[in-house]
Amino acid sequence: MKRTNRLAWLGAIALAVIILLSLFAAPRNSIINSGSTYNRAADGYGAWYAFMQEQGISIKRWQKPWDDIKTQKNPVTLLQVYSSLNLALLTSEQRAWIEKGNTLVILGAQSPVTASNFHTMQKSPFGEVKIATRRRYKKGDSEEVSLSDRFGAIVWQHKYGKGKVIFATTPHLAANAYQDYLSNFKFLADLVSKQNNAIFVDEYIHGYKDADVREQEGQGDLLTYFANQPLIVALLQTGILLLVLIWGQNRRFGKPIVLETPVLDNSEAYIQALATVLEKAESTDFVIEMVGKAEQIQLQKSLGLGEIFLEPQALIDIWVEKTGKSSAELATVLKLKSQKRPMSERELLNWLGKWRTLKNNS
Repeated sequence: MKRTNRLAWLGAIALAVIILLSLFAAPRNSIINSGSTYNRAADGYGAWYAFMQEQGISIKRWQKPWDDIKTQKNPVTLLQVYSSLNLALLTSEQRAWIEKGNTLVILGAQSPVTASNFHTMQKSPFGEVKIATRRRYKKGDSEEVSLSDRFGAIVWQHKYGKGKVIFATTPHLAANAYQDYLSNFKFLADLVSKQNNAIFVDEYIHGYKDADVREQEGQGDLLTYFANQPLIVALLQTGILLLVLIWGQNRRFGKPIVLETPVLDNSEAYIQALATVLEKAESTDFVIEMVGKAEQIQLQKSLGLGEIFLEPQALIDIWVEKTGKSSAELATVLKLKSQKRPMSERELLNWLGKWRTLKNNS
């Protein structure tokens, strides 16, 4: 493979790894489609939103934070379809906003589970409304019920000042799954339109944001996105890239190190070659004779006798005189050296060990 093609493949692999790592490791503002008017699945509200437009009812998607809706000059009705159940509670800011004449409709208010059947048909001015929940709310004296049965309220409302809040125990009151039940669509349409306010559907809670909002929150462009990512993601991406490059080049960083050719020791090579030949020829007697002479010369040098080869008895006498030790040790190794019987490998090792001991004690 040519070097240019190799680099191209390495770059493509590294880029793919970084993209996959970003998708799985980088935190992101996920879109929660359940209850969204952009969602065409069974739990979405796309069909109901289209129904409202077909009826000529003015309705818009709200894709800004809660604080921005407070800037609306005329009263509005805000529909919030939660993706999961939430407590039927209001913040002080929400209550103050409602008191000015605004209406807040919340679908998905958490209430206790009752002995009711899960699927029930509830009577309404628009026909029977299909409900899929056992949760019911026990209304208070100041609350008005819009949809209920003997187990409790399903849809109820509470007035605050000039406005009101409407709760429903199910987030799927007019979901796409109920397109065959037109009464569900009409019932919700009546809830949000009877006040004659401007109608908004909150898509901000589902993760959808206007372009100016994304820019304000630092999500306007790719450069800003990477600038806001945690350092750990960047480090992981860098580490993966380096591993891919190292794997591709199949070497460490830096210039290649040229291996030096070892210097051949001719004497050592000769000795090893000779040892191999003698081992194959089983010439142990020759080895013992040569090694014995070399060991005796080394012993004589340690005794200050020079390199003139002495007779065994003369060497023994001098050894006893200079070291004061018994002649038996030296006589034993000299006797083994002169024996004609071949030594075994173990005997040879023991013999060499005795020579070493003698030299160390001389």
